[in-house]
Amino acid sequence: MRLILLGPPGAGKGTQAVKIAESYRIPHISTGDIFRKALKEETPLGMKAKEYMDKGQLVPDDIVIGIVQERLQLTDCQDGFLLDGFPRTTDQAKALDGFLKDNGYPIDRCINIEVPFEELIARLTGRRVCKTCGATYHVMFNASSKDGACDACGGELYQRADDNEGTAKERLTVYNNQTAPLIEYYTNQGTLVTIDGLQSIDKVFNDIEDALRGSCNDNH
Repeated sequence: MRLILLGPPGAGKGTQAVKIAESYRIPHISTGDIFRKALKEETPLGMKAKEYMDKGQLVPDDIVIGIVQERLQLTDCQDGFLLDGFPRTTDQAKALDGFLKDNGYPIDRCINIEVPFEELIARLTGRRVCKTCGATYHVMFNASSKDGACDACGGELYQRADDNEGTAKERLTVYNNQTAPLIEYYTNQGTLVTIDGLQSIDKVFNDIEDALRGSCNDNH
């Protein structure tokens, strides 16, 4: 099973990715993890990527694509994989298609987890962190029992600067501009299935399993 996981920040991709990878016994390939590994091992492409990252610049597509292709050629990907965070643009998607076609295996499904904008803002701005011990809470999903205080140590809870509404909106704008066009791209290929991300974690996963069995491939 060769899968791509799409969805905006706050849609719950990370949670579902772990469940999918475990259920189908395929590696969960996160772009962030690949980059960290390439940097740690100081691979040629990793060092090229570092030059751009050190300057605060986006890593060019050809380097990102090269690093992903290196990862997909490892033996644990022979029976499938789950890509999370790649492709981010249609150019990257086209390059991925070309690489997979050359190797004789196409993408089976592109799973798109859909959540309304207002809900995403609430999810992205709801995190609270303890100043004392670093424990993490969420006002919607995992609130502390005493408002503003950590259950573990009683320390004060605060909202990190990158969890504010302005930052959340910026992240969603970047996603919509860069990555949302992939929804049309994979729809045209007939591989996209859209899942309602407002449901419970287990229901979202059940819907994904149904889609991968082929019983729910009508994009809803």
